[in-house]
Amino acid sequence: MGMQERFYELVSGRKTGITAAVLRSVLRLLEVPYRSVVSARNLLYDKRMLPIYRSSMPIISVGNLTLGGTGKSPLVAWLCKFFMGKNLHPGLISRGYGKGTHHVNDEFMEMSHRLPNIPHLQDPNRAEAIQKLLQTEQVDLIILDDAFQHRQVERNIDIVLLDATAPFGFGHIFPRGTLREPLGNLKRADIVLLTRSNLVPEAERQKIREQVLAINPNITWGETIHMPTSLISLESLCDEPIEMIRGQSALAFCGIGNPSAFQKTLEQCGVRVEKLVPFPDHYRYTPSDARELVQAAKELGAKFLLCTMKDLVKLNRSDFSEFPPCAIAIDIQFTAGESEMCKRVSTLISGSINIQGISQLGHVATNSASSS
Repeated sequence: MGMQERFYELVSGRKTGITAAVLRSVLRLLEVPYRSVVSARNLLYDKRMLPIYRSSMPIISVGNLTLGGTGKSPLVAWLCKFFMGKNLHPGLISRGYGKGTHHVNDEFMEMSHRLPNIPHLQDPNRAEAIQKLLQTEQVDLIILDDAFQHRQVERNIDIVLLDATAPFGFGHIFPRGTLREPLGNLKRADIVLLTRSNLVPEAERQKIREQVLAINPNITWGETIHMPTSLISLESLCDEPIEMIRGQSALAFCGIGNPSAFQKTLEQCGVRVEKLVPFPDHYRYTPSDARELVQAAKELGAKFLLCTMKDLVKLNRSDFSEFPPCAIAIDIQFTAGESEMCKRVSTLISGSINIQGISQLGHVATNSASSS
């Protein structure tokens, strides 16, 4: 079990015993100064005492309330295709966490594969990135990826994703839990989407919705699932039918924020997961990692070696020449609130750009998602 998994076992309360209880008490003490710093920073922005960059360009933020993966990349792709379906040209700005000396990270490479014609800049200084993008590209609006806590840039719309399997960070801010900031700060959000909603019962989804709306009754609520659509082989980078892995055994590996969600996705596809090997988020694989993964897959008699798109785009083909892995391509699909979200997005930015046929938007978005 990796460090990240051990942390989640501890803060979720699944890890029991005296040692675990003591560790949670220590983390609870460390939570206090972290919460104070986060709250003070937000207050300064709320009072406009810290500078906020304002662009004439419409800006949509997609972010999390918690640490770990909630499915931002599929939603960002959905939004880009939605706007392109209305003959608009979105640009994408992300922080570029984990890119190091490689200049781009796994999320950039994944988006380049998904959306090759979308201009995308990565820079921790989002304001500078926006200005650079506007100097070099013709865009109609900008999507900020992972930016709910990035208060330095004013946005027209804040979309927050909550993972249905752990929506509220186990009730605590980091390091005692996985909340990035207090739950009450959902008052800043315009739209909240519950991702992986098919993994919890309807009664639980309703309870989460009621808790969110109690904080901010003006939020537009939606529910989505992550729909596996195809297999992409490292060998060819071509789409293959997802049905190929149904009933087959596999060794799975991933370097993402929520490894257990990936395993659940594979099980949803009917895969027999012989073993899941988790790596740290944004991990860069070495030839030694490749040899160990291939060897483990052979020893287990696995038919497939499976990973996420974030992982596949970083792998070296020659390292896996004996046993090329495949990625599960994931698209987002709405199960509730799609038309309401489309209308709110249109209303919030219609003063800056001309989106025609608001009543048709839900239909266009659905077509865009299904074609991805």
